[in-house]
Amino acid sequence: MSVHRKRSRLGLAIVVGIVLAAVPAAQDSMTANTITPKERTDGWRLLFDGKTTAGWRGFRKQTIPGWQAIDGALTRIGDGGDIITVDEFGDFELTLQWSVPRNGNSGVLYRVTEDTDVIWHHAPEYQVIDNAYEPGLKPAQHAGANYDLHPPSRDVTKPVGSWNDTRILARGAHVEHWLNGVKVVEYDRGTQMFRALVNNSKYQDMPGFGERERGPILLQDHGNAVSFRSIKIRSL
Repeated sequence: MSVHRKRSRLGLAIVVGIVLAAVPAAQDSMTANTITPKERTDGWRLLFDGKTTAGWRGFRKQTIPGWQAIDGALTRIGDGGDIITVDEFGDFELTLQWSVPRNGNSGVLYRVTEDTDVIWHHAPEYQVIDNAYEPGLKPAQHAGANYDLHPPSRDVTKPVGSWNDTRILARGAHVEHWLNGVKVVEYDRGTQMFRALVNNSKYQDMPGFGERERGPILLQDHGNAVSFRSIKIRSL
């Protein structure tokens, strides 16, 4: 076989490899913000349609400043504050995908209340962050943590800029945090162990922290760019 033909075939193989490598990303984008018939039958619904901010509003606001639907993602584009779902949820299973840039920081809070102007005084937070965040993180500040209380069991984040898969299961007092298919946090609120952790955290002077039974889902504006998509929930 001639050297020219070998090089031609090698070049073709490289091109094919590049195309095939790009297919999963394209397919992933095409299936974002969709519900399958089985998911619908199982009680799932979308919290973000991929095109508008319908179903969301600013925390203690009726508008949604600082966030837009861009390229199929609910994205923080400027100062506007945290946003919450219009609906409230008690026991639920929530799945979503998130992406942050380098040094990006955000969070997903659940069973929140608008009775105070400082949301994190009452609601637990699933941490969303670049684990290489500077100037550095404590264990319970890494992605997937129950912020400042329960560190993730291990780091299973994808490279910065990638889409990470989150799952939050909240049934009664029991809560689980999953990240990219791995259960990284599990706890039961209201127990002696839970309250001991609260008493040794930044929440120690906040009575009733994490004890609410029902409330909206909140996406945090921490002053950084962050994007969310494929936000799905079902009540349990």
